[in-house]
Amino acid sequence: MTRSLPLAADAPAKPAGSFSFVSLGCPKNTVDSERMLGKLAQDGYALQPDADGADVVVVNTCGFIEPARQESMAVIREMLELKKQGRIGGVIVAGCLAERNREGLIAELPGVDQVLGVFGREEIAAAVAGVAAKRKTLTGLDLFPPAPARALPDTDRLRITPRHFAYLKISEGCDRLCTYCAIPQMRGKHATKPLEQVLTEARELAADGVRELNLVAQDSTYWGMDLYGKPRLADLLRELDRIDGLEWVRLLYAYPEHVTDELLAVMGSSKKLVPYIDIPLQHISDRVLRRMVRRVDRAATETILHRLRAAVPGIAVRTTFIVGFPGETDADFDELLSFVRDFQFERAGVFPYSFEPTTSSAKLDGHLPEEVKLARRDALMEAQQAVAFAHAAGQVGKELAVLIDGPDADSPTQFAGRTTADAPDIDCAIRVKGKGLRAGDLVTAKVTAADGYDLLGRAVGKPR
Repeated sequence: MTRSLPLAADAPAKPAGSFSFVSLGCPKNTVDSERMLGKLAQDGYALQPDADGADVVVVNTCGFIEPARQESMAVIREMLELKKQGRIGGVIVAGCLAERNREGLIAELPGVDQVLGVFGREEIAAAVAGVAAKRKTLTGLDLFPPAPARALPDTDRLRITPRHFAYLKISEGCDRLCTYCAIPQMRGKHATKPLEQVLTEARELAADGVRELNLVAQDSTYWGMDLYGKPRLADLLRELDRIDGLEWVRLLYAYPEHVTDELLAVMGSSKKLVPYIDIPLQHISDRVLRRMVRRVDRAATETILHRLRAAVPGIAVRTTFIVGFPGETDADFDELLSFVRDFQFERAGVFPYSFEPTTSSAKLDGHLPEEVKLARRDALMEAQQAVAFAHAAGQVGKELAVLIDGPDADSPTQFAGRTTADAPDIDCAIRVKGKGLRAGDLVTAKVTAADGYDLLGRAVGKPR
């Protein structure tokens, strides 16, 4: 049974040992971390929040781009320093960085006790036991199994998100050939999690108090293609609408190519799917899109975006862009800049191109200086900031549904929350004045002011 932290009430009287856990990276990695935490709890290990004093520390890493790898390496080094001082027993490195650079990681950080690949997560309890017993080699176990043909189940998780929201991974891997991306090298080809398995996990999460379910994948609109012969995300959304306890369902990582008429119809009629979509576009210049191998051009992109807004009135469209891609000219960037100003995305993130040696984009001509990439990022974010501030100001006076995340750290009379336009951790917030509100409450709030990207409001009526 999936459970949210803490587990103090049902921890074993004599734990097998203590461990601490550091989870880095994206929501998909969060799900993997929660699965590993659940398996360790089932085997009798006691989780402690602070690494200091733990028998074993597990670091679930991100290896997507260089800044993420640097963050992962910094955390590992911090844990190894604690081990050197005798304050922790051992260090296990898991996840994408381990999968992508196993031998290099071991060579650079010889103090690491054990390394697990992305799909070695199922052996985490045995790995912890081996480290605790000072065994470097675990016979009979494959800590770097290949990507499975079907996505692994994610039941029996010990969740690290607040109780009222969770991530549900609906597929694994990716069949795209985007030239800048190393995800298929780390997580394999696209593998759909079967419909009944997804629904089982959704029910389990709802039973654990989840009100907001955030669907994650590397390519969510492709869900079902390998298993059923066609994308069937629309069917999945219909079924999720029927699950008691869920209030909000949010769609993340939607690749634009498979936003079909059927999917749009379901999005427009769903009772629980919030009017929001995360649809990473990466660029708008046809020339850059071809070099990225995105399989959609500007005309198709604009058609999809306009159809989304027509099918789901008031939808918040979130996207991401890469600037400074090899060969991106001033004209390409100016086209992107004008597009962002004209389309008025409610939410957008911008990233400078990251040189990744193992990707095909590394071999392209026209790599740009770092200062050019950063200048373009700043210019595009400045343009998007003006759009986002104007959007926030336009919400003043409206009554919006808000999910309360908890007390506001800056004011005892306010509570931190999110509207349907705001995914956890990546989007904006609303600070709500009210009495007796609790994390997980759904409340109607009248927006009284805008504060940059964020909103201020007051509760109207009783929470539910």
